[in-house]
Amino acid sequence: MRRTRWVSCGMVLALVLVLVFPMAVAGTEKAADLEVTAESCVLLEADSGQILYTKNPDQRLAPASMTKLMTLILACEDLEKGKVGLKDQVVTSEEAWRLGGSQIWLEPGEEMSFEDMLIAIAVGSANDACVAVAEHLEGSHEAFVARMNAEAQKMGLKNTHFVNSYGLPAEGHYSCARDMAVMGRYALRFPKLMEFSAIKEYHLRQGDLVLYNTNKLLWYYPGADGFKTGWTNEARFCLVATAKRDGLRLVSAVFAAPDKGGNFRDSMKLFNYGFARYAYRSFFGAGSQCGMVRVGKGVEDQVEAVAAEQVGAACPRGQEKKITYTADLPGYVNAPVKKGQRLGEISIYNDGKLIKKVNLVAYKAVDRGGLIRQLGKTMGKIFLI
Repeated sequence: MRRTRWVSCGMVLALVLVLVFPMAVAGTEKAADLEVTAESCVLLEADSGQILYTKNPDQRLAPASMTKLMTLILACEDLEKGKVGLKDQVVTSEEAWRLGGSQIWLEPGEEMSFEDMLIAIAVGSANDACVAVAEHLEGSHEAFVARMNAEAQKMGLKNTHFVNSYGLPAEGHYSCARDMAVMGRYALRFPKLMEFSAIKEYHLRQGDLVLYNTNKLLWYYPGADGFKTGWTNEARFCLVATAKRDGLRLVSAVFAAPDKGGNFRDSMKLFNYGFARYAYRSFFGAGSQCGMVRVGKGVEDQVEAVAAEQVGAACPRGQEKKITYTADLPGYVNAPVKKGQRLGEISIYNDGKLIKKVNLVAYKAVDRGGLIRQLGKTMGKIFLI
């Protein structure tokens, strides 16, 4: 009965939010009109990390369930390193079962796939799933929290300290808008995290429990595709979010909006502000061919050089022509060539000033050719002379 009531409330809330807070139109805010009700906020451009707007960015505040973004980051790091698999079964402990607040009502001893646990965290903001995942990865919740704090230090977060993996109020558990935005920018490197946090609706336990994403921007702000809401009486209404339009990706962090829905309204204002004033000039997408390099002593005579990441840069609107690039590739490389091997680089400039470099890497491997092939190539050159 609890689950049915929870699902119904989630559907009603989603409908109310859509009706009460209509879709924002990018480019309608003026700098003087940007009235953010949240106690603290930050907007940054994801490609460079440039801060575009702030309000009390370093004020230490309770992050509530935005805490779960770090939990998801560490889980996805381990996933990419092969320390855990999506289909691995995670066993629920009594400690996870005891958790209150937002949950998926895990039972002691219940098993659920690692993938479903992560989706329950990203979509349903499940506190019990956070503890189950933490214990699965580090053996204990305490060890996982210690790792969260170590990761925060590696990221250079100066006003963040975690006491738990889920965000319920605790003494000494805090973060700030600047740190949370940096965490959001870091989270963009994990495709699975992005995939999970963009899910609007998910059917868990063969459809017995339906989760609706707490981030309502996914429904009514074009380009929004992550990350995590937060709410407690102490923290009030919070949201760390990201949106992308025409190549420009922004990350926002909103802390302590006083009214229900204020975290969404403030985030939309920040995104509108950013998209209205900045553009992204893109030259090549990640994986695009940017040249050919001749290969010596290989089974093939050349290999494609592709961009390791998107080639471009953000700039104030109207100044796109100031963004230029140069490519530096060798004319020749000897086999063997490994897939992903660095071959050269593209340098990106803003008004002649170097702002970024992107590696150009081999699209595929090229093995070294055998002696007979080498002799054949040599003889062919001789007869062509």
